[in-house]
Amino acid sequence: MSVHDDINAVQRCLDDLNRSLGRLEHQLGGGGLEIRRARLDAAHLRESVALLREAAAAEATPRPPDLVTISDAPYDLSLWTDSDDEGLGARDRRAP
Repeated sequence: MSVHDDINAVQRCLDDLNRSLGRLEHQLGGGGLEIRRARLDAAHLRESVALLREAAAAEATPRPPDLVTISDAPYDLSLWTDSDDEGLGARDRRAP
């Protein structure tokens, strides 16, 4: 299953939960603390699934890579005064 299919399955389950809570609320009376808490928890789950859906959509859209412009001008030679020539050793020492 794809992420989109999984999120849709979770959404269907939340819709079923909401319908079941409505039936329970009708049977038990709507003023109970337990029903209100269950409704609030279901609402939080619905918000979380909406955030997951947005995050999945953002990941699915390809983003162009960030491009870095590299100048063709030569580097400042003073940047390399304290470096060794690679593989040749230091300028004032002999290679082993």
